[in-house]
Order: sequence, then structure tokens, then C-alpha cells
Amino acid sequence: MRTIKGAEITEAVAKLAIEKAYKIGDEILRGFEWSLENEKSEAGREIIRQLQENAKIAADGVVPYCQDTGMAVFFVEVGQDLKIDGDLEESIQEGIRRGYIDGYLRKSVYKDPLRRVNTSDNTPAIIHYQIVKGDKLKITFGAKGGGSENMSRLAMLKPSDGIEGVKNFVIETVSIGGANACPPLVLGVGIGGNFEKCAILAKKAALRSLEVRNPDPFYAELEEELKEKCNALGIGPMGLGGTVTVLGVNIEVFACHLVALPVAVNINCHAARHGEIIL
Repeated sequence: MRTIKGAEITEAVAKLAIEKAYKIGDEILRGFEWSLENEKSEAGREIIRQLQENAKIAADGVVPYCQDTGMAVFFVEVGQDLKIDGDLEESIQEGIRRGYIDGYLRKSVYKDPLRRVNTSDNTPAIIHYQIVKGDKLKITFGAKGGGSENMSRLAMLKPSDGIEGVKNFVIETVSIGGANACPPLVLGVGIGGNFEKCAILAKKAALRSLEVRNPDPFYAELEEELKEKCNALGIGPMGLGGTVTVLGVNIEVFACHLVALPVAVNINCHAARHGEIIL
């Protein structure tokens, strides 16, 4: 039985939260390069160049890439042979608390959705747990911005809607969002499960690397098809028109009831801030 101290988890989470606020992922930077090569609009290419410059200024100056430093979301895989010396939930929450305070990151979380009082430390984070084999702790983190989250959608389609219904819903969601989610976008698509599982699948997909395709060739092909069709909408970088509206589409699926076909689209802006640690 392996043991991890809660303080170790807190320290790692705080460091991760700060780092991902100012340093976006290498796969996103490579996505910007791809965008420059594929964007046919000069205005669109200029936007991409500005995004690249912003990324460099943020990383070099250790300042947030965007003023919206997001609401913290976690997917935590806990090895069944691992012992936590302390409170796992509070260790993660304290890590966010310290990261957002010590990193001078904007606190965007309200304690109550209607009475609108800020918690002043960006907690509570949203945490999804899964028990897995082994003695490791894997923590996947996303700093989810409000603008792109507001453009996300879920639908309970009929089985008769089939794959075309899924495609149409994803494309429609991107079209409705337009410039509001700060394209070029990263799309997380969840298909199957039930009402809440579908949304969680989409969130998990949104935090996956753009360079990792779905292991099922059927869904990997669908990811590429949706990317192509969304880019054909003409929304372009920051909604100013162009041929690059999305950097990539990630799909996660789960079993579902015979009368159901849930689909959810969780949109990430071009920063798509995420990272993971294994302790």
C-alpha cells in the first residue's frame, strides 16, 4: 500500500493551476501553426499571429494568457491500492485556493448562482472521481473559461436521428456560438450515457490533447469529419471570417438506453487550458 500526503497533492495542484494560466499547451501552439498554414483569410492569419504573440508574452512574463482564468475542473483517477494521508477533496480544493491567490489569478467563482457572492479564492472546484487499478493518483485539470462554457449545449436526440442528427447538432452548436467562444475552438463531444453522463463525457473530451484521436477508427474518422465541416462554416479566427473555426474535435462515447441518443458539445476557446499530473 503506497501513501501520498495531502500536502503533496495541494502543492502539485497549486503549481499546475498557476502554470496553465500563463502557459498554454504545446499541442495548441502547434495548432496555431497549422492554422497559419490553412487559414485563407489574411484577417484570420493576422488574428492567429496575434494569438501566438499573446502566448509568448504570457509565457515569458508569467502572466495569465487571458483575463478569464476559468473555473477549475478536475478528473481524478485514484488507484485502489493508494492511501491518501489526509482529505483528498480538501487537498485539491486547497491547491486551487493557493494557486489562484498566490498566482494573482482572477477569482471567478460565485458561492451561489442567484445571490452572486464571490468566494474570493476560485473555489469550489468541480471534481470528478474514478477508482482505478494501481497505486497512482492521476489528476487532469482544466481552467474552463465562462465565455466558451456558455456556448456549450446538450440535446436528448431520438435514436432515429442517428449519426446525421449528431453531426447536425455539433455543427449547429458551433454556428450558434459564432464569435462568442473566441475561435478557433476545441470541441469536446460526448455521445451516449444519459443526461448527466453525456455532459461529463463532453467535458472530458474537451480536456484531451488535440493530438490524441479516439481509439475507435469509426469515431476518429467522425472527429476529422466534424472538424472539416465546422471549419466550412466560415466563422474564422475570433469570428472575423475565415477557414479555421476549430482546431480540433475530440469525441468520447458511452453505452446508452435503447430509446436514447444523448449528445453534448463542450466548447473550449483557442487556449483550451488543461494539464495533468501523476503522483
